[in-house]
Amino acid sequence: MNGVTGRMGYRQHLVRSLLALRDEGGLDLGDGTVLWPEPVLVGRRESALRAIADKHGLAHWSTDLDAVLTDDSVEIYFDAQVTAAREESIRKAIAAGKHVYTEKPTATGLPGALELARLATAAGIRHGVVQDKLFLPGLLKLKRLVDSGFFGRILSIRGEFGYWVFEGDWQSAQRPSWNYRTEDGGGIVVDMFPHWEYVLHELFGRVTSVQALATTHLPQRWDERGKPYDATADDAAYGIFQLAGGAIAQINSSWAVRVHRDELVEFQVDGTKGSAVAGLRECRFQHRCATPKPVWNPDLPATEAFREQWQPVPDNEDFANGFKAQWELFLRHVYLNTPYHWDLLAGARGVQLAELGLRSSAEGRRIEVPEIAL
Repeated sequence: MNGVTGRMGYRQHLVRSLLALRDEGGLDLGDGTVLWPEPVLVGRRESALRAIADKHGLAHWSTDLDAVLTDDSVEIYFDAQVTAAREESIRKAIAAGKHVYTEKPTATGLPGALELARLATAAGIRHGVVQDKLFLPGLLKLKRLVDSGFFGRILSIRGEFGYWVFEGDWQSAQRPSWNYRTEDGGGIVVDMFPHWEYVLHELFGRVTSVQALATTHLPQRWDERGKPYDATADDAAYGIFQLAGGAIAQINSSWAVRVHRDELVEFQVDGTKGSAVAGLRECRFQHRCATPKPVWNPDLPATEAFREQWQPVPDNEDFANGFKAQWELFLRHVYLNTPYHWDLLAGARGVQLAELGLRSSAEGRRIEVPEIAL
């Protein structure tokens, strides 16, 4: 596990996924076999690795990735490093014959992302990319509506994501400073457009074109040592995506917006037969038979409580942590060769959309998104 000293690698992948599986006694495959994940922590900071290992009673950690990759007892390589360091490490893991599971984006550019997919396929290893938002309760409920045909013909998807990330001067920032430096692989487009690619692709259809405007609203921030630095990466992006089948998606992403919505991310889907609004956990819907008939009158106050006219989609099941749920699927894929289609090629599609989104912003035009293949 490379990169577990970072926030996401530690909290979501180590503690809430693999260590949570161990707390449950391992992953029961249903035939009497139980998989017991044994993490080997890898990173650059020896003191941080030792502290994590001691805290959780883990025996294995190292600052030498090359040495760990020569260990035959290590079967899976997982990467949660900064984006700029990821591609080289995954190449090494593939060459060492390890199965690969990785955060996204998988590389800093589409050629590198496609090459990783080709190398992994040629090596015959199992490979997967974290696509966690597909496992959020709100989006699982939304997918339930899509699969049932509730919407009829889907017309549009509108997404709002983001929150105010403090500049770091008078309050500490909630995200690391490298996120706001292009030279270190930062930027909201390269971070979030890969998410929007798989959400749109899986629920509504392949993205066929993108028109985006990326900008840096806050040009100066303060790093972890309290030193000011130039924020060279985009901290907001406004994108329009055309989908196969004709639906249009509009998604705003920003680290310079104050939240005035129920959840940090929300998607509204409008169709001929009904609409729904989904967030991280909740999903509410309105059927065409229950759609009100508002009248526009700016001279009078609103008389309808519009939010109260929507119904909640019931849970109907227990929703586990999305990162843990995907880890379980990938472990089953490695051990049992069960189907798993969120592979490095799927990861490359996310890199492609981010790359074309930045190009669209720079050139001020809509750009077609061609299909990619190995």
